[in-house]
Amino acid sequence: MRQTAPTLALSLLLLAAGPLAAAESGTPPAAAPAAPSIAPSTDPTQVRPGAYRLDPAHGKITWSVSHLGFSTYYGGITDVAGTAQIDPKDPAKSRLTVTIGIDSVNGLNDQLNQHLKSPDFFDAARFPKAIFTATAVEPTSPTTARVTGDLTLKGVTKPVAFDANFNQAGISPVDKQYTVGFDGRAVIKRSDFGISAFLPLLGDEVSLRLEGEFKAVE
Repeated sequence: MRQTAPTLALSLLLLAAGPLAAAESGTPPAAAPAAPSIAPSTDPTQVRPGAYRLDPAHGKITWSVSHLGFSTYYGGITDVAGTAQIDPKDPAKSRLTVTIGIDSVNGLNDQLNQHLKSPDFFDAARFPKAIFTATAVEPTSPTTARVTGDLTLKGVTKPVAFDANFNQAGISPVDKQYTVGFDGRAVIKRSDFGISAFLPLLGDEVSLRLEGEFKAVE
């Protein structure tokens, strides 16, 4: 049925009267129920088991080495890809593989970056990738573990280990994906992998700080 102009005006007044009357009486209109939120958990036993992939935007390595004994020089590695199989009930069964793009090794100086890619150091043209494959995961506390594996760098494979720390797991508020976060620490000797340029002036031991957010593979 077609509404006349007076009828339409009366309908609009009636629709507006409800909230206006509530405001005058001091009673606010009922709010819609909030959607339930699930906070991330810091309990590793609550992590979802299954396959995960490292978020490339939130996986990186910070390295540091003694520079002539005068200072500690820092740099980064940003091309880091990884997959993991996580078993929270039996962490020893968890698995991890990480691939590093050597071109992304960054000393925060253009001239140094070119030198790092040369045969003196990583020889990136011949060895564009480094690969770490975990062979054992040994829990050291409820939230930490010692991860041992094989690192292939500049054509040399050696066993290395790092200490991992579980941060939390849950739905990321940014992308709404289930996410597990870790960080870790390791120390390796570059001479073990044939990178011996300028020893002992430049330090042999290289400290690595590892950061990673892994997304569940749906």
